[in-house]
Amino acid sequence: MTSAPPQTKTTKQRLPLWAAVALSLATIGPTLAMAGNGQGLIGIVGKSIPLVFIIGLIGVALVGYGFVRLTRHLNHAGSAYALVGGTIGPRAGFFSGFAMLGAYIGFSIGTLALTAAFVNAFLAELQRGSSDPFQLPWPVITIVGAVISFLLAGRDVALIAKILLAIEGVGIVAMIVLVGVIFANGGAPSTGVDFSVFSFDGVDVSQVMAGVVAAFLSWAGFEACASLGEETDNPKRNIPRALGGALVLTGVLFIVVMFAQTIGFGTDAAGLEKFQTSGNTLGDLGHDYIGTWFGLIIIFTAICAAFGCHVATAATAGRMIYAFTRDGFGPAALAVLDEKTQGPRRATWLVIALALISGLICSVAGWPVMGTGNPAIDAYFLFAVAGAVCLMVAYFMVEIAAIWFTGNKRFDIVHGGEGRFLGIVLPAIGAIVIAVVLWFNVKDATEPTAAPLLGLYWCLAGLILALAASRIAVRVGEALTAELELPGLGKELDPREKAAQS
Repeated sequence: MTSAPPQTKTTKQRLPLWAAVALSLATIGPTLAMAGNGQGLIGIVGKSIPLVFIIGLIGVALVGYGFVRLTRHLNHAGSAYALVGGTIGPRAGFFSGFAMLGAYIGFSIGTLALTAAFVNAFLAELQRGSSDPFQLPWPVITIVGAVISFLLAGRDVALIAKILLAIEGVGIVAMIVLVGVIFANGGAPSTGVDFSVFSFDGVDVSQVMAGVVAAFLSWAGFEACASLGEETDNPKRNIPRALGGALVLTGVLFIVVMFAQTIGFGTDAAGLEKFQTSGNTLGDLGHDYIGTWFGLIIIFTAICAAFGCHVATAATAGRMIYAFTRDGFGPAALAVLDEKTQGPRRATWLVIALALISGLICSVAGWPVMGTGNPAIDAYFLFAVAGAVCLMVAYFMVEIAAIWFTGNKRFDIVHGGEGRFLGIVLPAIGAIVIAVVLWFNVKDATEPTAAPLLGLYWCLAGLILALAASRIAVRVGEALTAELELPGLGKELDPREKAAQS
């Protein structure tokens, strides 16, 4: 740990609105979410996956409202770390940032593994009809992916955003075409269009709420554009717009696509089993309803989406590590921007190395076993679910921060109290939803290495550090306050605030 915040220059790029939206879309990875997140839900909620996604969208929208409230006033490379720290205080901000960092490290590990799974699904599609298709060892694919990611790290953000947005654009178009064909065919011949997937038929509330974490996982990254607050043009206007745009676009898409996939496979036992054991659901449905050529196209876009999500989450985690170390927590060597690209390349390299090493360890150890029958997908679900729990803890803190900010005297000065009721009630409901979902996911966890518990272990470590490293937390808070240009901690109060306090 450093003894004082290292001196580094701040980023100078001014990114347009579309670049912020692109980073959030790329981090969400719609094609990845729809091709790889449904399988793990079948054993929990059966055919009621679309219902899970409706509840998930409500929860994520409430969280998004909290982000919008805060990013209208605060923008920083640390995202939740800064939003919570700039409102509640340095220790709460440190804890939130540590939780979110764990989430994005988990996602970068998981999506690198899932990239390998999708590559092998593509190879299997090329050999459809073979009883023993050739497959590459998944650690080899992760090594190649990590090398490419290593070379891309710290590159121009706008250029990466263009590439990732183009990849996701192809995937989204392919999904829309597939959905249209499934609807036109009336779903699977055995069960047809079954609207009972939007009901609790065959499942209870506890099962559905336990499955909502996977829905949150699908939207994970919608707030990634908040980490570009220091680099985006007019951030107090464009960052909230990017947050809202990413949620609206993906919300409608996810519910419709999951409904189409569920009825496309069929809602009977045979259809659900095929759904659960699919290596790439979009690719399998594309082959069944359109043809092998379409299946290959959509699997290829899923490969690109998974790898793009890895790149985006590694970049986001790298930016957060940079924000931590810049403000005094961590080695000064990571608090450096590349002179050419103005990106935190060293910090991003660290995240990529962690992703590669974790994947290799899982491969050698034959762990985890999550029931999918595919070790790469097992590794994805372990780290992705653990990361989703970390993210939900960070989201919970953002909701508390939004309530805190709305009830603060500074809010009255800026807004005259307008919008206070919604600014308190909606984040409060969001915090309750998150707490309930987390409870249903950890209450029945019996194995100490269960994915939800791994996420909580990381968050507990962050809480201990926030409480034990009090002097560091104060230094981080002072640097954070100065960078956000908030009054307090040694800075002169705004005259309006002086008047309000007198």
